[in-house]
Amino acid sequence: MSSGTKGTGGTETSGSGDIVRTLELLWDTGKRPSRGPKPGLTLDRIVEAAVQVADAEGLEAVSMRRLATELGTGTMSLYRYVPGKAELLDLMLDRVQSLDANPVTRHDGSWRGALEAMAHASLALHRRHPWLLQVNQTRPILGPSALDSMEAVLMYIKPMGLTDPELLSVIIMVDGYVVGAARGQLHAQDAELRTGLTDAEFWQAQEPVLEKVMTSGRYPVMAALSDDTFGPDFDHFEFGLQRILDGLEVLVTERAAAAEPPTAPR
Repeated sequence: MSSGTKGTGGTETSGSGDIVRTLELLWDTGKRPSRGPKPGLTLDRIVEAAVQVADAEGLEAVSMRRLATELGTGTMSLYRYVPGKAELLDLMLDRVQSLDANPVTRHDGSWRGALEAMAHASLALHRRHPWLLQVNQTRPILGPSALDSMEAVLMYIKPMGLTDPELLSVIIMVDGYVVGAARGQLHAQDAELRTGLTDAEFWQAQEPVLEKVMTSGRYPVMAALSDDTFGPDFDHFEFGLQRILDGLEVLVTERAAAAEPPTAPR
C-alpha cells in the first residue's frame, strides 16, 4: 500500500489514511461520487476486487493501478470512490470481517460456545485471507462489520459476570491466541512452498541424526516420549483453546460464587 500505511516488519497499518473520510465510506454518510465514465463501477466492486487480488497474490499486489486493470477502467476513476490505498485497506478489513464471513452467532448460546465459535471462525477467516496477518490492527477503524461482530460476541459473553474491561480482555485474549496459531500455520505452508519439501519430508531428512542423538543418553526425557508426540493427528489449536476456556470457566464460577448472597443461619 502507500508509504503512509507501512509499519514495522513489512506489515501494513490500519487507520493510516483520512480517518473521517474512511468512516464516511464505511458508514455511507459522505457524498456519493457522481456517475463515472465506466457504468457499473462502484465502491463495493473496488473493495471486492482488492480483496480478491490480496487473497490470490498477497497484500503487496494490491495497488490502484492493478485494481484499475482488474476493473477495466482508468486509475484516476478509482479516486472518485476512494481517496487512496490507506483508506482502501480499512474498507477491505471491514469487508472480510462481516458476520456472514465470520459467523460468531452459530453456537449453543452459551458464553463458552460463543468464544469457541469466535475462535474457529477467526482461524478460518485468516486461512481464507492470509494477508490479514500482514496488517497491524492495533488501531482499527470501526466500521459496521467490526461493530456487528463485537456486538454479537458481547451479547453472549455478558452473562460471564465479569467487568466490562475484563470482557474486552477476554476477546483480546482469544483473538491473540487465534492470530498466533494462524501465523504458525501460515509459516508452515510458506516453508513448504519455499523449500519444496513437505513437513514429513523435512523431518525425515533429520531422522538419522536425531535417532543417534536420542540414543546418546543426553536427552532422556525427550527420548522417552511416545511415538505420536510429534505426529500430525493431535489438534494443538483445539487443545490450547479449550484450556483457555477452562481457565475462564474457573474465573466465572468464582465470580458467581462471590456474588451469591450469604445463606441465612437456621
